[in-house]
Amino acid sequence: MKSFTQSLAKCTLVAALLGASSITVAAEMSVKQAKSAVEFRQSIFQLLKSNIGPLGAMAKGRIPMNEAVIETNAIRMEQLSFMITDYFKADTRGTGVKSGSLDKIWEDQAGFAQKAQDLSTASAALLATVKAKDTANYKSAIGAVGKTCKACHDDYKAD
Repeated sequence: MKSFTQSLAKCTLVAALLGASSITVAAEMSVKQAKSAVEFRQSIFQLLKSNIGPLGAMAKGRIPMNEAVIETNAIRMEQLSFMITDYFKADTRGTGVKSGSLDKIWEDQAGFAQKAQDLSTASAALLATVKAKDTANYKSAIGAVGKTCKACHDDYKAD
């Protein structure tokens, strides 16, 4: 009986050590995955920024309106907007990985998804405006896209 108890104790110790090492490996993988998720998100937002920048400059009169650029950038922004919520499915809170995301994204997923949809809708409306050659409304359509960006930042981005 003593031998059985000692063997059981040894097995329990080995199992505990293996379990602890598995948890450590899982945590390290989670950090690695969180870093990747944050990098992908930041890449999407950098691409959005590179596309809204020229549009904002046009709307403010800093550079001339260019229908080809407006059309291309509206298409890109709409496509990028479809990816936003996909890349926020991984909840990176508590991993120690720094990002500009507020916890509210995961606490209010429906609201966050609506903000991404608002960007999709505004981008599609901008595209329709430029395709219709509705030059009188270019500025306001660009402004509507910018407002969706600001609304999301106000609610979900840490400053």
